[in-house]
Amino acid sequence: MIFSELNTSSLYMVFLVSLLFSCRRENPPVSEENYRATKDQMIEINRLLVKKDRQRIIGYLERQDLTMKESETGLWYTIEVEGDGLDASTGRRAAINYKISLLDDTECYNSDEDGPKTFTIGRGGVESGLEEGILLLREGGKARFIMPPYLAHGLPGDGNRIPARAIIVYDVQLISIE
Repeated sequence: MIFSELNTSSLYMVFLVSLLFSCRRENPPVSEENYRATKDQMIEINRLLVKKDRQRIIGYLERQDLTMKESETGLWYTIEVEGDGLDASTGRRAAINYKISLLDDTECYNSDEDGPKTFTIGRGGVESGLEEGILLLREGGKARFIMPPYLAHGLPGDGNRIPARAIIVYDVQLISIE
């Protein structure tokens, strides 16, 4: 009986030691050639995703019979009401009313429920597409922005109501600029 207990204990010890050493093994270094090849593949995949998102936005605009402009970054926008107040500019604090929805018209967020959103333009903390779009407005202005994932919540979404890789539609009214 002592022999079998010793044997089982020894087997457990050998197993634990081998597991410990197998976990400590380092990955071999990645060659410069493999790194470049992987990087090039990722860039190509990103280009294809951006192109696919652009086609989805164009299809949406056609189905909705909308005409919008596209910025150099890929933000789609239309100014619905020209404001007559202060210009939005970097470093100023903006307050907006908003409605955020998906291309299928699923509403994600709105200021009626969540209250107006306030942020300092150019400091982050909001979607980069929103910051870019707000700079097109003056106080009192209203606009619609369509943001591909890379200008909105990216690959993961927001972890709540905006799914992964979502294109979002932002209806915005610039309430005030300080």
